[in-house]
Amino acid sequence: MIRMTEPSKITSESVPDHQPAAGGIAARARASVGPKYLAGLNPEQRDAVETLDGPVLVLAGAGTGKTRVLTTRIAHILSQGRARPAEILSVTFTNKAAREMKHRLGQMLGHAVEGMPWLGTFHSIGGRILRTHAELAQLKSNFTVLDTDDQVRLLKQLLQADNIDDKRWPARMLAGLIDGWKNRGLTPSQVPPGEAAVFANGKGGKLYASYQERLKILNAADFGDLLLEDIRIFREHPDILRQYQQRFKYILVDEYQDTNVAQYLWLRLLSQAPSSCASPRMRGEAASQSDANEGDSPSTALVETPPHPDLLSASEARRDPASGEKEKTPHIKNICCVGDDDQSIYGWRGAEVDNILRFDHDFPGAKVIRLERNYRSTGHILAAASHLIAHNEGRLGKTLRTEDQDGEKVTVTGSWDSEEEARGIGEEIEQIQRKGEKLNEIAILVRASYQMREFEDRFVTLGLPYRVIGGPRFYERAEIRDALAYLRVINSPADDLAFERIVNTPKRGLGDATVQMLHDHARKRRIPLFEAARAVVETDELKPKARGSLRDVVASFDRWRAQREVTAHTDLAQIVLDESGYTEMWQKDRSADAAGRLENLKELVRSMEEFENLQGFLEHISLVMDRDSGADEDAVSLMTLHSAKGLEFDNVFLPGWEEGLFPSQRTLDEQGRAGLEEERRLGHVGITRARRRAMIYFATNRRIHGTWSTTIPSRFLDELPAANVEITESKGGSAWGGTGGYGASRFDDMEAFGSTYSTPGWQRAQANRNRGGGRNGGGGSGGFEEQTSSFSSASSPGPDFGSFSSRRRGPMTIEGELVAKSTGTTSEFSLADRVFHQKFGYGRVTRIDGNKLTIAFDKAGEKKVVDSFVQRA
Repeated sequence: MIRMTEPSKITSESVPDHQPAAGGIAARARASVGPKYLAGLNPEQRDAVETLDGPVLVLAGAGTGKTRVLTTRIAHILSQGRARPAEILSVTFTNKAAREMKHRLGQMLGHAVEGMPWLGTFHSIGGRILRTHAELAQLKSNFTVLDTDDQVRLLKQLLQADNIDDKRWPARMLAGLIDGWKNRGLTPSQVPPGEAAVFANGKGGKLYASYQERLKILNAADFGDLLLEDIRIFREHPDILRQYQQRFKYILVDEYQDTNVAQYLWLRLLSQAPSSCASPRMRGEAASQSDANEGDSPSTALVETPPHPDLLSASEARRDPASGEKEKTPHIKNICCVGDDDQSIYGWRGAEVDNILRFDHDFPGAKVIRLERNYRSTGHILAAASHLIAHNEGRLGKTLRTEDQDGEKVTVTGSWDSEEEARGIGEEIEQIQRKGEKLNEIAILVRASYQMREFEDRFVTLGLPYRVIGGPRFYERAEIRDALAYLRVINSPADDLAFERIVNTPKRGLGDATVQMLHDHARKRRIPLFEAARAVVETDELKPKARGSLRDVVASFDRWRAQREVTAHTDLAQIVLDESGYTEMWQKDRSADAAGRLENLKELVRSMEEFENLQGFLEHISLVMDRDSGADEDAVSLMTLHSAKGLEFDNVFLPGWEEGLFPSQRTLDEQGRAGLEEERRLGHVGITRARRRAMIYFATNRRIHGTWSTTIPSRFLDELPAANVEITESKGGSAWGGTGGYGASRFDDMEAFGSTYSTPGWQRAQANRNRGGGRNGGGGSGGFEEQTSSFSSASSPGPDFGSFSSRRRGPMTIEGELVAKSTGTTSEFSLADRVFHQKFGYGRVTRIDGNKLTIAFDKAGEKKVVDSFVQRA
């Protein structure tokens, strides 16, 4: 029976709050019109997206979709009306990651995300805050951000002024120390005396202070200052900190495991609600040393002022109940950090893995969500990576899994030496290519950069295109740096380092003596170098010619600075390059690379079109050093394991898994068990870059810095699960066999090996040998008979480690002869000859340079090859 209530007796309290019943009509109807961006998320991902209140740590393993979770979470916050775009602080580590997030958000929300001004890297956002409050850091808002090269040059000047031998105490070493101190949030007055004493007999701290003072005079900051100055401003001006705390309703952080102490402090200050009873303090600032060290992470004991700030502890935050005052608990914002403790591999540059391990301590009541479902790799690869990383003790713990098939097992291959290792990997890549797979899906990840040389040499021999990730960048070239220096002085007249770089470029008769006079004048009067030049040209201190040249330079910059207000920055750049004589300098240069340098300058001007103004472009250059060249070419990627973070490939080769190299002996010596665990995390990262195949290699002998050493396989190999690993033999042949007292090799049986050896490199070698009438030594089984190189000493008795590379079997001596032949012989081929190449097919000779041919192949396009690798068609 339905009861009726008289209308006069109905009150607001009689109406209960309503929520649609689970499974009811309203709930099902609401689900049917739910946001499309949530479709396709697995339960753990959806939980991470929809948990919007309080601190959240998302432990996202490799390939588990962390970027999708981050972007979907932002979209969810916006679509639910929980915050406006300008009220969300989203921090990444790279500009590439920031661009990808903006792109994905635009796709999800159906419109661009220009309204999210606080989505960017730590340094870009820190720089924006610092420019807003530059006067509080004794800077102007148009301050220059110095790169490493400029830092070193400035420190060299300080060392010279202090009469410190910069050969014994290199400026680059001091730059590294200062960067490390800034990464830990230490100002000059906070550097422990013991650490300051390690440079220039105790002058490290004083030089750090002088460096900071000089930066203020130059109206400049380095990358460390972009966060360090923010932290100082926040601590000294609570009202400014409160403004940003009130502004940001949500904070999201990517790659939290890679944060250093300064980034951690910066985030902790911003992540407290404005009503917090206290701001974070450095542990030890208000407590005794014994109390301060209690409960600290191991790294905090290494510095006199421990790095981790704490909110007030529970006992401090709550008032004494006997006092009658109400208990207070620290207020924490809605902060979501996404990271993976198993991928923390940047400890060498200041990253603190303890930041993520301590998250629930730093943010009480935090919810931890584990993303363990991998969408990248096959079952065997994930099992191997998970089993390896399980040997680490300092981790929160998770196990990657996949719903995909098991796929191929991880392979482990031993080689006699590093040359055989490179040959084997080269032949394996050729086989993969013959199956129709793209070279872009192949990567070689090395532990140390010096390992790359042998692979590069091998790829040149095989004609395999490759790219080195992390190699020379466009903006690091001399002509680009010169052009940027002109633009920097226009943007900021106090930029001494830029002015000094170009004051005599092109040559204007302003030598070292003139520059030194300007430095002395600037230092005495505490003014920038440009202003010192303006003052000096009005005196007779310089000779007439030098004074006239310097006066022209000052007048030119004054003119260009005035033109900046009425001229587009791209046009201004062209004007500066022309009027300064810089373009003409390269036009008159007769060197082989002058034309390329002029093209680079044109490309620089073109690249400025994407930016609204000169300052925006210069800030972009300071913050971004992404490599652009060769992005569209199908090529093997060659890089270090550290550079591979965030990338993925179908086929991944992991050479050099040997004790001393991987794990690195230097890391073990300097960091002990913590270093070993970071090396193991590096191995985990390497294996999980592979989607379909992961191939590990080790060599019994390796040449390191010119000296051959016998090695033993890495301990990490024994930490891989036997059920997911297959042992294979090298396809690279052997350069040694059982001769010379080095013991037997599995490749001694060359007859059996040669009967099935049919790779392109071997076929080319056989064809060349037959065509050359046995010029490579003749005889022998399949061309594998060893011989003495003409470059080795005939009087050297017994084995000589220094001549290993010259004692080679047939195919290798062919390669050695080709290198020598290319220096001055004439090719037997003629222009327009029709030729055949084993790899590239048929083509026609279009250019001849000694024994190097440029050939227009019918299918492969134009390639440059050595004539011994082709034959007449």
